[in-house]
Amino acid sequence: MKIAVIGTGYVGLPTGTGLAELGNQVVCIDKDEEKIAALQAGKLTIFEDGLEELFQRNIRNGRLKFTTSTKEGVAGADVVLIAVGTPPDPVSKEADLRYIYAAAAELAPELTGYTVIATKSTVPVGTGDEVENIIRRQNPLAEFDVVSLPEFLREGFAVHDFFAPDRIVIGADSEKATAVLREMYGPFAGKTQILFVRRRSAETIKYASNAFLAMKIHYINEMADFCEKAGADIFEVAKGMGLDQRIGSRFLNPGPGYGGSCFPKDTNAMACMGRKYGAPLTLIETAISGNDLRKAQMAERILRQVGDNEKAKIAVWGLAFKNGTDDVRESPALQIVGQMLKHGARLRVYDPKAMDNARKILGDAVEYASSEIDAAQGADVVAILTEWESFADVDLTALKAVMRQPRIVDLRNMLKSRDPERSGFGYQCIGKA
Repeated sequence: MKIAVIGTGYVGLPTGTGLAELGNQVVCIDKDEEKIAALQAGKLTIFEDGLEELFQRNIRNGRLKFTTSTKEGVAGADVVLIAVGTPPDPVSKEADLRYIYAAAAELAPELTGYTVIATKSTVPVGTGDEVENIIRRQNPLAEFDVVSLPEFLREGFAVHDFFAPDRIVIGADSEKATAVLREMYGPFAGKTQILFVRRRSAETIKYASNAFLAMKIHYINEMADFCEKAGADIFEVAKGMGLDQRIGSRFLNPGPGYGGSCFPKDTNAMACMGRKYGAPLTLIETAISGNDLRKAQMAERILRQVGDNEKAKIAVWGLAFKNGTDDVRESPALQIVGQMLKHGARLRVYDPKAMDNARKILGDAVEYASSEIDAAQGADVVAILTEWESFADVDLTALKAVMRQPRIVDLRNMLKSRDPERSGFGYQCIGKA
């Protein structure tokens, strides 16, 4: 099949590469000339574990191409995937759909023959209706259907999730569109659950899923705070809870709060939709406010380690919102860093992959280190904010030797199993007194 993908970000690029690997002819479209030039030259513009090899192979075999021209990319396509950003409005927190609608208006005149227009971006309920209206106004003679294909790729695991999805959701109101998508997802038939639903249901499924997971994260964080006060161990509690199949063990890891490009944006958008339709989603709204407060609480937890010492230095390990990616959008780590900077903290930071992206936000407000140990030079406390595996394997003897005060605040519980206190550290993790 010929497939066009509009957008080359953390959804569009892994999806386009994966579809090319399955044997399709894929053209990825983006208006950013610098980004497209880099991709055409064989240089990835994002970090995603396992993507590089697939990307290079499919460029070499000619199945994966890039262009800034919508006309060139869309012409003759069987399926056009819209995978552009839907950032939150800074005031209302609703999903900003300008890029979705602009893509629809631009692709409409280029449609030749029957085409399935698939919204991959996370969009509010009813967006597909408006995309359809835009295309019909722009090109009344076009033969097309608009469908919803919510994405469930986890950043850091996008390649794995593309080839081994736990489900594929297809929201289509037309049998003709359904037939095309059955062909596109043919390689997954019999291997994973493929769910066919109405378009508006598919649009809801993505938001409902992310909001539920965000609430689960917030719940276990609140339970971790309770355990710290009550003398229980959140790890034992979470294990006991997770053995109940109705609950499950995933997303029961306490930490500094949820973040990233999806959960904060999608929970806010879902809450806005609830108010719009007169069906308030109070559990989601409570999770949003509690998660926002948690970042400030975690910053205070770190700052208490240095008290009023204006000369104290804090080493920060981790800036990406999670391991396996260089994405810092809505990163709890950066939000905690921002809170500490407001209090005048002196910070030296390190992340294995996200330094360049973090530097664009933090500028000269912090010092930048070349490694974990380098960040800890002369530090009075190390704060672990992202769960990179290298942090768990750090040489504690070498770490202690370079620190002024051997103290660790581990907001990801990376070192808990190694019992740093036996190595002479003052150690604080999440969920255990």
